[in-house]
Amino acid sequence: MRTDDESVTTLEDLRSDLALRYKWTPSGGNSVDPAIVEADMAALDRDGYLIWENLLTPDDCGQIRDVVKPWLGHTGRNSFEGRRTQRIYSVLSRTRVCDRIVDHPRVLAVLDRLLMPNYLLSALQAINIQPGESAQLAHHDDGFYPIPRPRDPLAAATIWAIDDFTADNGATVLYPGSHRWGKRRPEPSDQAMPVVMPAGSCVFFVGTLWHGGGANTTAQDRLAVTAQYCQPWLRPMEAFTLSVSREIARTVSGDIQRMLGYSIHPPFVGAVDGLHPLRLLEDGNI
Repeated sequence: MRTDDESVTTLEDLRSDLALRYKWTPSGGNSVDPAIVEADMAALDRDGYLIWENLLTPDDCGQIRDVVKPWLGHTGRNSFEGRRTQRIYSVLSRTRVCDRIVDHPRVLAVLDRLLMPNYLLSALQAINIQPGESAQLAHHDDGFYPIPRPRDPLAAATIWAIDDFTADNGATVLYPGSHRWGKRRPEPSDQAMPVVMPAGSCVFFVGTLWHGGGANTTAQDRLAVTAQYCQPWLRPMEAFTLSVSREIARTVSGDIQRMLGYSIHPPFVGAVDGLHPLRLLEDGNI
């Protein structure tokens, strides 16, 4: 990445896409009808969340379930992770079966408007809530970034139901409208809503929305996959450029490559030896 001295005369000039070889291109979300995206954004602004039903087919869910099930083992290390909740981290380094979740056009279309260009994937995990699990501590996902509320969200998350989500089997519990709260935490008088939705559905919510995993009082597991995203100038929860090899990164979509960190936040955040990181995938070196 280089610039022409004559073209950069103010600090504002450095806010644009300065890459010469790897110009920014629209994401796969560009294929979604703008009217649909407008309606999604209006609902997201009002409530802090969206529910899209049946984005995955039963076969899609069955395939994901079959692939991730053998990796389910240890339960959480603490009550927040869940003493009876199994988690699989670094899913992208293990399988391509969840790629369709990460770069689903409906998700990207909203992220394209909610976050800055070249936003990043922050986490991709499979989460299996087992019978007997208690409700998770309510939290908001971008709360670990020390920027006071109220504010615009710094991140967003999706939770995909691989099994049906019911009020009794650990469905995520949301606090509608809580994305607009200031410092305060949820209180017993606040409306809490379990996200009841069939397998194949997705709930999308902003990083400022209070939520938590529900208690599982049934005799069955509840499997989900969560993909989380953040602004391009923040550090993601998972260090994907370390956990996902270059060989694997070469096989994923351009949108996922960008979200893994093979992208630049203008003018040069994310550069490798002063150059665009995509050179590592195309040339093998800088």
